[in-house]
This record gives sequence, structure tokens and C-alpha cells, in this order.
Amino acid sequence: MVYQACPCHLAESGECILCSQLQGSHFCDCLNWNGVCIYQELYNNGNKAKEQRKAYTCKVSEKVLCQDDVLLIKFEAPHKLAIDLAKPGSFIFIRSDENVYFDVPISILDSNIDTNIISVMIEIRGVKTKQLLNIESGGEITIRGPYWNGVFGLKNIRKQKNNNILVIARGIGMAPMVPVIKKLVQNDNKVTVIVDKQPFNDVYVSEWLDKLNIVPQEMNLIEKGKLSPEAKVAIKSIIGYNNISLIHIAGADILTYDVIEYLDYLDRQDIDLSCCNNFKMCCGEGVCGACTARFSGHRVKRFCKVQASPRAIFEGRRLI
Repeated sequence: MVYQACPCHLAESGECILCSQLQGSHFCDCLNWNGVCIYQELYNNGNKAKEQRKAYTCKVSEKVLCQDDVLLIKFEAPHKLAIDLAKPGSFIFIRSDENVYFDVPISILDSNIDTNIISVMIEIRGVKTKQLLNIESGGEITIRGPYWNGVFGLKNIRKQKNNNILVIARGIGMAPMVPVIKKLVQNDNKVTVIVDKQPFNDVYVSEWLDKLNIVPQEMNLIEKGKLSPEAKVAIKSIIGYNNISLIHIAGADILTYDVIEYLDYLDRQDIDLSCCNNFKMCCGEGVCGACTARFSGHRVKRFCKVQASPRAIFEGRRLI
């Protein structure tokens, strides 16, 4: 799908992630052709980027401090935005004041297209997220969106129908896993969920899991920086007896990496994967460079926009 804000500033500067001609080539070799020519769209727009994503001022309907460092916010949004943010991998940028440089990317926990209420769960970690504690119920917040690249392996999620799925989540990864589970359930998949609530005190997404008739298995997933023996036994048992076709990993990169490594050990590369996009983001448009990673062959990828398979994220990546 080519979004209405395409072509963006990357196309304008010859750095388009899809169009070969807008990467400096003299021939057409588009990736993921969707029936719309980005080069032609840019030409028709006077070789300028289209209007980019808008900022919205929204009313906060509910604020809950689940614990000192976990904040749940529900706010009212325009209906079109609520529809756009109902997709797996959706996220927005939030700020509590008018300083446009201090907004923070937050994944969508739930977008209710009947009530237009959007829910987000935030782990309070640094300067920007601490500012969000000043938000009050009945007050206003400013958001920018929609964005959709909060999950890698989206095509693997979309193609699952009438299959058995395993979802593994840890910490704040509980929040962005909910839209993924909702999509999988809508496509008549049977979903098994393993949750490690650490470093939190509780599983704060139970309200949404209950609506989906999901009862998660709670266990310790990480032990001394590695996949725990308990997790290995559970994963091996579940994929062995339930013919699992997809594993979605919602947690830190170390969890994703360890699960992939364990699946390779079990020689189960046949299982499709999806995972959270944990790259740092600042502008969300691929311009600032916060989300970039360098790969072999002097390739630079902008992961706020580029889709990738979870295995490909760690293969050929230069860490220095």
C-alpha cells in the first residue's frame, strides 16, 4: 500500500526506499509494486514531497498510572485516524506540550473504531516519557500519525488463516502484541500466548486479552541474558504438538535474537516470524537517521519505514 503522504522527503532527495529511479538509478525496478508509480506521483506534484502526516490535538478520556513507571492513556481521535491505527504495527508520536522536538514514538495498544478511543501503554524511562506524566484526564495531548512500521514481518502475520500461532511477550511488549493478536484471531487462527510480566508487577493488558478469550501462560522468559530453560521447554513443546506456523515475539531485541537462535538449534527455520521494531526513532520519516542501521555492502536501512523479516535484521548487520 502506498500511503497518501507518498512521495515523502526521501523521494524528494533521491533516497526513496522503494523506487529505484528515486535512488539514483536510470531504470525502473520497483520493490513491492502496488500499482502506483512513486516517480510519476513526485513528477505530478512538481518534484516536491506531498503533505506529510498531520498533528492532532486529542482529548484524554482516561489516565491510569498502573505502577510508578507504567502509564495507560486513552484518548479520543478522529474516526479516520482510529481506523488507520487499528492495524498491527501501528504507532504514533505523542507530546504533552508544544515543543515539536520532544515527541516520543508509542505503539498502539488498542484502537476502537466504534468509540474512536485509542489506548496506549507507556513505560516511563527517560526525559520525554517523564513529561507524559503531566497529562491529565480531561486534558489534551498532541499526537502525530499514523505510522505502521512498529512490527517487522507484517506479511507473515497477514497471511495466517486457520493456523496455530504462538505469541511470546515480555515487559512493555505486551502492549503492541494486542493488535497483532486481534488480527490473528479475526483470521480464525488459534493463538497461544506466553507472557513474562518482568520488569512489571502485573500483566496490564488482561482487559484486552479477556475480550479476545486469551488466557496467557505466565513464565520467566529471560534468565541471565539468555532464553530461560523454562521458556525453551515451553517453546519446544508448543511448536512440537500444535503445528505452529508463526511465532510473534513482542519484547526486547535480546528476546527476539534468543528465540531465533533456539529455533535454528531446533532446525525449525520453516516457522514464520514477526517481532517488535525496537529501533530508536525521532522524526518517523527516515530523515533524522536515528533509526538507521548499517549492513554489509555499505547498505543503510531506515527502519522507521523499511519492512524486514526478523531474521534479516540481525544477519549482515554491522554493530560497529
